Amino acid sequence: MTKKLLFLIAFLPSILLAQHTIKGTFTPADEFKFAILYKVTPTTSLYVNNAEIDSIGNFQFKLDTTVTKGMYRIVYALPQDEYNFDFIYNAKEDVELTFNLDEGVKYITSQENKLLGAYTESLQAVSKNINAYYSSNKESKKEFRKAFDVLSETQNEFEKASEGMLASHFIKASKPYIPTEMEDAQTFSKNLKANYFNNIDFSNATLQSSSFLIETVLNYVFTFTNPTDENVGYINNVDTVIKAIGEHATIKEIITEVLFNQFADGKKEVVANHIAETYLLPIAKAKKDNALIEKLTVYKNTSIGALAPNFTLEIPKDEKVDLVKLYDYKEAAQYVVVFWSSTCSHCLEELPKLHEYTKNLEAGKLKVIAVALENDIYRWKDKTYDFPVFNHVYGEGKWDNPIGNAYGVSATPTYFILDADKNIIDKPDDFSGLEAFYKAHPIVLEKEEKEELED
Repeated sequence: MTKKLLFLIAFLPSILLAQHTIKGTFTPADEFKFAILYKVTPTTSLYVNNAEIDSIGNFQFKLDTTVTKGMYRIVYALPQDEYNFDFIYNAKEDVELTFNLDEGVKYITSQENKLLGAYTESLQAVSKNINAYYSSNKESKKEFRKAFDVLSETQNEFEKASEGMLASHFIKASKPYIPTEMEDAQTFSKNLKANYFNNIDFSNATLQSSSFLIETVLNYVFTFTNPTDENVGYINNVDTVIKAIGEHATIKEIITEVLFNQFADGKKEVVANHIAETYLLPIAKAKKDNALIEKLTVYKNTSIGALAPNFTLEIPKDEKVDLVKLYDYKEAAQYVVVFWSSTCSHCLEELPKLHEYTKNLEAGKLKVIAVALENDIYRWKDKTYDFPVFNHVYGEGKWDNPIGNAYGVSATPTYFILDADKNIIDKPDDFSGLEAFYKAHPIVLEKEEKEELED
């Protein structure tokens, strides 16, 4: 009897520890090395486990009873915020999947995830039929009703099938607009937009613990565009999103920052600055988030149309050096401020091209102010002799330099094109972009400008 008890006591921990597994296969196998499992919450991602991906693409996570139901994320490459996918783990079943770079994730086992995948596929198929109906320009009430009856039945069936599941949150939130009477394409599109957020509860913790809300918001903002004025359309859409979110502070902050970054990265500065000034900056100030406040301020100060941040130049003159502020420097019709470094290989490829381009221009057209972000003044000074037509500024401290910080520089080379009044008129990505800008916008010196610059 004692031996039996000891056996049961020894066996009990293995029952508790090995509850369920999450396993799968990545293809092509040689593209993947590791998988990291996180539990996703509304505010953060909590590390759970990691696994190696073997030579044929297989991986496995063994989960114990401490791993509770909820939304989970598998990261399969770096950077983590780009290479990942979310799934449901209900703590009642194993999850087995396949993942392919072209086709995405497919579930072999897991009722929850298979049901949600089937719902998404069914909704896409029904939507194609509705689009086909409107594209045919038919005005058949019977065909109209048939298309939307299928949509209504599909939604109802999946809502019933998912009752009590975590998948139910996503299926109910995804319920599309279904008209009650016949509508033409224009009216349907208008009502689709007006009712887009009707079934979404932004306070729902399950939805917050996934990419669903962010993806849904981005889909709305970038789908319902304004062909007449793109910026106005985007701004109106953003305003609608923020109103739909309401006072759910955490998710409001997350989505607002995502929207800002989307438009900032896409160089839609008018929209990005609207988001910053109207929504994100007040949030940052209320939280006393100085880093975010500085980020938004620098972005605005270096947007196209803004007066470029001022700084001091050293101008050689009559065997001495004059200290001149950028705003007081009047040597050309336009200026290029380029941030570079003597240790940056890409800079050392591009700056000779910029130097050659500049020295061949008519006098007074363009001046280059080369701000070097450096830690070694001697290395920098030696390199400046290769670019004698540039005005050189030593940016001590490299990434902690005040000039670089004021311009929001995070990589070199970084270019800013300024007009005669030092307003920012373009920010090309590289020298090719700068060449393309001047090909489209050649500098033409008026007679008065020539005389003024010569004097």
